[in-house]
Amino acid sequence: MENKNKFYKISYDNFKKEIMALDTSLTDDAAREIYDNIKLPKRATKYSAGYDFYSPIDFKLAPGETIKIPTGIRVSMDDDLVLLIFPRSSLGFKYRLQLDNTVGVVDSDYFNADNEGHIFVKLTNDSKDKTLEQPKNQAICQGIFIKYYLTNDDEVDVERKGGLGSTNA
Repeated sequence: MENKNKFYKISYDNFKKEIMALDTSLTDDAAREIYDNIKLPKRATKYSAGYDFYSPIDFKLAPGETIKIPTGIRVSMDDDLVLLIFPRSSLGFKYRLQLDNTVGVVDSDYFNADNEGHIFVKLTNDSKDKTLEQPKNQAICQGIFIKYYLTNDDEVDVERKGGLGSTNA
């Protein structure tokens, strides 16, 4: 059986809504340019476990500041996989850059969520004295596919409907 593990862009209309909420000064043309330049995640080297996620925008984070980045990315994957998202090691070492939810967990059924399975990254610069200036199209975090297992008595049959945070957990 062929795997269905693949990254995609979300629709332009969904991305435009999210990016314009982040920066209300953006024009339609500017939002379209950002969307057109979104880079799909990829591995940096032959033996990299993680797929680098790239910021579609330039951003600056002073110590203690937080930003929510709409990546414009969604992922389809086999039902027994989960995509875990971690900060890039180098940004963690230099800036104590952290994901606000510690580790992002993207379940296989998130692909069909109401928000198209749009993956967001919320980052905080937890350094005391270093400002991070990150240009667009540079890697900000990495996603690793992991196989998971169920218990013998698992009986969950509820299906996801909503997007981020929709399972009330």
